[in-house]
Amino acid sequence: MSSGEKAQGKEPFYFKSFDRVIGIARNVEELKSELERLINVDPKALEYHLREGHIVQWLVYIGEVELAKRLIGVGDPKRALEIVSEYLSSRGREGKPEEKEGEVEEGPGESHL
Repeated sequence: MSSGEKAQGKEPFYFKSFDRVIGIARNVEELKSELERLINVDPKALEYHLREGHIVQWLVYIGEVELAKRLIGVGDPKRALEIVSEYLSSRGREGKPEEKEGEVEEGPGESHL
């Protein structure tokens, strides 16, 4: 199940700077994009959300517990971005062999029909 599917029907994460919304993430991929963007736009807002555990709490809420655990205690936005990027990369590599196995298994089955 992708993070997009896990997050479906869940409230998005609202990055706020004081009373205004400066970014929205609906899944881990969007979280990564917003981290990349906001590092240059408002790094102090990111530091605040990281330091207060808001992002960790939201990740648990959408079912991304493993990533949430990796971000506990991380206050540096650049380090958080590295962790999220590594998480998405490792998850992508883990998913690809399963897809290939499924394709290989379907191939012989189709030829016997």
